Amino acid sequence: MGKNMFDQLTLLAENFTLSDSVTGLLVNTGFLLAVIIILRTLTARFIRHKVKAPELKGRLLANTRNGFLLLILLGLAIIWGDQLRTLALSILAIAVAFVVATKELISCITGSLLKGGSGSFNIGDRVQIRDFRGDVIDQSLLTTTILEVGPGSGVHQRTGHVIVIPNAIFLSEPVVNETFSERYDFHVFTVPFMREDNWRAAQEAFLAAANRHCQPYLESVRRHMNKIGERRGLDMPSVDPRVTIQVPAAEEIHLVIRIPTKAGQRSYLEQLILSEVFTNNDFSSKSSEQQTVREK
Repeated sequence: MGKNMFDQLTLLAENFTLSDSVTGLLVNTGFLLAVIIILRTLTARFIRHKVKAPELKGRLLANTRNGFLLLILLGLAIIWGDQLRTLALSILAIAVAFVVATKELISCITGSLLKGGSGSFNIGDRVQIRDFRGDVIDQSLLTTTILEVGPGSGVHQRTGHVIVIPNAIFLSEPVVNETFSERYDFHVFTVPFMREDNWRAAQEAFLAAANRHCQPYLESVRRHMNKIGERRGLDMPSVDPRVTIQVPAAEEIHLVIRIPTKAGQRSYLEQLILSEVFTNNDFSSKSSEQQTVREK
């Protein structure tokens, strides 16, 4: 067995050849090292015999050692320059190919780092990213998973669809976080009326219903929002329910109702207020005309 291994090594040595260019480079490298070593030895001997001060001697020996080391590196760079450039180009080509092949993966990881660094949302928050809207149920290094809410931005019912979003989207798309805090949120919904409807009575009815349903926790919301404002240095808006008017078209009046809600109860409270107001009132134009006739 030992003889066979020796024979194999002998055969390998006999077949091993170097190209002329590599041989020349190795000869030049050996010559450079030999010259530098000889010069370094002669210089060090000269300093040790001629310089008497210990501190100066040590400093000169260190400086010359570093100087000759730089000469070696410079010489090697000159001798092997073409091969080093070829190697660098090869490494660059491999790096470019790797980046192109894993572009989406790198984008997802970068998006995850951006998302985590900005703290734009957490698990349980309701977010909208492009056309995707829902509650965040999972986050990983590559994807974010949401439970879809909709359809549309004005609906708060879960559809049962799970959407897996690649984190690369966070590099180019804004994130809308509908969850203002972990305990309380602001909720806004719109109720359309025609101009001839009794929208003034509807405005009063919606404001009364909103105040009645929000009253039990209104002071708690106010204290909570004040704490957030102090912590973040913000001037927080009023937490009292509001009903404002929009005129999207000449013949339409929209009532915009803004209410504070407990986290996770936006849809419930909206439906409660709508059901109460429309069950107890009729704001149609016919009803308004009949009311006017009765008053006369």
